[in-house]
Amino acid sequence: MNNSEQISPHGRYLLSRRNFMRNAGFSLGGLGLAHLLAAEETQRAASSHKDPIRPAIDPNEPYAARKGHFDGAAKQVLVIYCPGAVSHVDTFDYKPALEKFHGQKPPGLPSVTFEGPTGNIAKPFWEFKPRGQTGKMTSELLPRMGALADEFCFIHSLHTQTSAHPQGENFFNTGFTMEGFPSFGAWVTYALGSECSELPAFVAINDPRGLARSGKNNFGNGFLPASFQGTDFNARNPPANLNRPGSLSAADDRTTVSLLRHLNRKHLEQYPGDADLAARIASYELAGKMQTSVPDMMDLSGEPGFIHNEYGTESGSELKQAYAKNCILARRLVEKGVRVVQLFNGSDPSGGNGITNWDSHSDILKTHAMQAEIMDQPTAALIRDLGRRGLLDHTLVVWCTEFGRMPFLQSNGTGRDHNPDTFTCMLAGAGVRKGFSYGESDEFGYKAAVNPAEVYDFNATILHLLGLDHERLSYYHNGLERRLTNVHGHVIKEVLA
Repeated sequence: MNNSEQISPHGRYLLSRRNFMRNAGFSLGGLGLAHLLAAEETQRAASSHKDPIRPAIDPNEPYAARKGHFDGAAKQVLVIYCPGAVSHVDTFDYKPALEKFHGQKPPGLPSVTFEGPTGNIAKPFWEFKPRGQTGKMTSELLPRMGALADEFCFIHSLHTQTSAHPQGENFFNTGFTMEGFPSFGAWVTYALGSECSELPAFVAINDPRGLARSGKNNFGNGFLPASFQGTDFNARNPPANLNRPGSLSAADDRTTVSLLRHLNRKHLEQYPGDADLAARIASYELAGKMQTSVPDMMDLSGEPGFIHNEYGTESGSELKQAYAKNCILARRLVEKGVRVVQLFNGSDPSGGNGITNWDSHSDILKTHAMQAEIMDQPTAALIRDLGRRGLLDHTLVVWCTEFGRMPFLQSNGTGRDHNPDTFTCMLAGAGVRKGFSYGESDEFGYKAAVNPAEVYDFNATILHLLGLDHERLSYYHNGLERRLTNVHGHVIKEVLA
């Protein structure tokens, strides 16, 4: 039998010299094309790669003002942070469908969320009304904040990576759910320093009730030099260890400080390349300056009566009065040129369930109202006061919380569970569009639906407004170029003025 008869037609096709040459030619051409395309992609990636920009930090003056990567609209930033997760559907994200489906359980919504079984859809606990010339719908829970709707740029489509408070605070304030990473304020002061030489570049004003759930991670320096961690104090509790001992006169104190400065400088001359030593001396010298600058800053008695009335330092609950004083302190710090001021409205490292923060898993009508009574008047007064003094021309105000709350109730029928899939934060001041809303959640306020924005995008946008490229602001740590936005984030250009 002829062996060729045992070979299939396809096999005989492959054994043909003519066909072999044709296929080889096509294959070689394909390989050449793949090589050219790969080279083009490599070149494109190389051309789009952005090298880090290291700030030129003088170890002798680590807090000195530095130029950004480009001219930013904002020179300073005030962050008003509300731990516990403010309910967007009860404050600034108006959803008429919640009225329509109140008491029902529409298909498609989960039966179990972070804290267990879900209940039915619940309409907002407070009435929504149109505000300002834009007619923005905001609720009666925060009427004074709502009255400033024409000043705010609302971002309604934020979403985050976690539904747990400690990780949520970490992620929002450091860009990572884990601990040990620099806070937003530390990144900014590392890059830009401060215009104020007598006060810290970064101040965290903690709530009168104490630290938030993630504690000092929210304003820590992580792996950045310790010079750039936030200094935490508030109107009730000044920085520790600044008071002069009673046995030491003011003149003796000044002489001692002068002698120490002379000895430190002499010591530094022996170790000119020791940046840690220089930074430590600079830190001590700043502490010396704070002995005179902080008492003046903390003394609110010189503020006129109408300011105290506007902020509410003598009306409402004791907690509201204390928070109102924190708001005046925040304005005074911004006035003095402090680069980053982080003002907390809420606390409790062990939780709170709506009592010490906004975490309203039960009785939201009572607990959210309690937090709103503390926050609304003083915060609105702070923003108006900044505007009246012209400080919003160069100051960016950020109002934020770590995630939102569900449009349906928990099984207890009185609280809303955590919602990481959509929530609302706001910007105001330098470089931001006024009376503008970006993105949308779905009809129930359950998930980001139109122009979803990550927390990475939010932080990238804030850095951009301060004149910093979030892709180039990095720090080499453990073999990696670390960033606030990790390897993610895009500037939300639509919100820029």
